[in-house]
This record gives sequence, C-alpha cells and structure tokens, in this order.
Amino acid sequence: MSYLLDEQAPASAAGWLDRRDGGQAGLAQRWRALDTRRWLQLSLAALWLIDALLQVQSFMFSQGFGQMLAATAPGNPAIIADPITWSAHLVEAHPSWTNAAFASAQLFLALGIAWRPTVKLALAASVAWSLGVWWIGEGLGGVLNGTADPVSGAPGAVILYALLAVLLWPTDRAGPFEAARPFGARPARLAWLALWGSLAFFAVQGASGVRAMMSGMASGEPGWLAAVDRHAATLVAGHGGAVTAGLVIVLGGIALGIFLPPPGARVTVLVAAAVALVIWLVGENLGAVFTGAATDPNTGPLLVLLAAAYWPTARPSVEGVKPE
Repeated sequence: MSYLLDEQAPASAAGWLDRRDGGQAGLAQRWRALDTRRWLQLSLAALWLIDALLQVQSFMFSQGFGQMLAATAPGNPAIIADPITWSAHLVEAHPSWTNAAFASAQLFLALGIAWRPTVKLALAASVAWSLGVWWIGEGLGGVLNGTADPVSGAPGAVILYALLAVLLWPTDRAGPFEAARPFGARPARLAWLALWGSLAFFAVQGASGVRAMMSGMASGEPGWLAAVDRHAATLVAGHGGAVTAGLVIVLGGIALGIFLPPPGARVTVLVAAAVALVIWLVGENLGAVFTGAATDPNTGPLLVLLAAAYWPTARPSVEGVKPE
C-alpha cells in the first residue's frame, strides 16, 4: 500500500503541474486572442471600476456630495434644474444608501462589460445610466448655462461613457477603425466632428475664466500638482487671447483631421490623445482624484480611449469582410 501511495504521489503532483502549466498557457493564449475591440471594451470597464472606487470615498457618504450635485443646477433652464435640485436634496438627506446605490451601479457596469456574456446588456445600461448622470449629476456638463469649458472637462465625462458604449458595441462588421464598425465610418467621423467641434466652441465660451480656474484648482491638491496649476496660471496670465486662439485652432484641426486619409488621420488621433493628456494634467488635475471628492477621472482618459477607437487599421477588422 505504501508503495502504491508513493507511486501515486509523484504522478498526482506531475499531473497537477501539467494542468497548472496548461491552464496558465491557455489563459495566456486567451489574453493574446483578445482583439483590439475587446481590449477597448475592457479599458472602458476599467474606467467604470475606477468610478465605482471613487464613489466609495468618505466624502460621497456625506451631505457634501448632495450639495456638490445641487451646485450644477443654477443657470440651467427650470426643466433641467428642478430635477437636479430635487435629486440633490434626496442625496443630501439620505447620503448612505443613495451613494451605495450609485457605487453599486457603476461596479455592476464595470463587471458586466468585462464579462463577455453580459457585455451588450451592460453597454446598453451604461448608455442609460450615463445620460441620467449627465443630467442629474453634471447638469448637462454646463452646456446650457454657459459654464462649459474643455479645459475643465466639458461636455462632461459621463456623456463620453455613453458615446464609447455606442462606438464599442460588439459587432462582426468590419471598418477602417474600431469606432466605425457598429454603424459605419461616416457616422463615426461625424460623431468625432461633433465632439471635438463642440470642444472648440466651448473653448471660446470659457476663454475669460481660464486663468482664474487654474489658480483656484490648486486647493486640496498635492504640492507637485498645485505647483503645476500655479505655473500654468502664470503662463496664461496676460496671454489669454493667444492661448484661447491656439486651443480653438488645435481643437478645430482635430475635429476636421479625422476626415483625412489614414496617414493624416493617424496624426490627428495622436494629437488628440496628446491634447487630452495635457488637458487632463493641467486643466483637470488628473480628475482631482487626490482631493477625495472626485466622482470620476474626468474627460482626459476617456478622450484618449476614444482616440484609440479611431486609430485607422491597416486591414479589415474581421476576416473575409471588406472594410467600409
């Protein structure tokens, strides 16, 4: 009997090691097998997960969170402002369970997009959730009350979640870039034009308050980030018109550049990603995630992810199907 046990033990250990190595190899193969579209979807899921984690900060369970929501109502038409005010009062009166619900919803969206069987359901739900939060939580990003400014995050991060959910919808259709696959290249390019064109318009609208905004953002930030804010405000001082003009030209060029042939479109996408990162650092303070009161990382990472979805591909996205 002892002999049999001794003989079986090495065999069992060897079998376990084979299964473990085979499982690791299979997992590695599955990761390598993920296509570009799936990687983009997983990146979107990761951003929803970050939102969920930010939503469980202690500030979110205080009355301050409701007051922050209420601050987005002034200046909006009554039909927009009244539901914001009502919802903010509800959150302020019941911060614990309302915020727990918000965090749970974002966590479920992240997990749903990450799990293949539920990706369509989760993407559809994220569109509905994003539109609701854009209204109730962001006051439509300041679009209607004249405060929208691309440097500080206009037209609102959450509306970009909805746009990405639509552009990254699972499909077998091919396209010249990932964002074109669900509905075609022309609608996708028009969506890009509308987004970046609106950012150029908002840059003109918010030109007068850029320096003051940058100066005021240093409060509550780490020393190194506050120093970036102060230096940026100093550079802008006295040159607001030139800075605004340059920003409008760059944003307008990005809006139109997506219609260029692939080499030019690639340059446009790279410039868009670079501009998004600069805005994220200088204007958005990395989404103010170090202040303890951030609900999301703001528009910077979402604009970078969006740019990646527009990167022109060298071959059809699906074998046997010609790109548009």
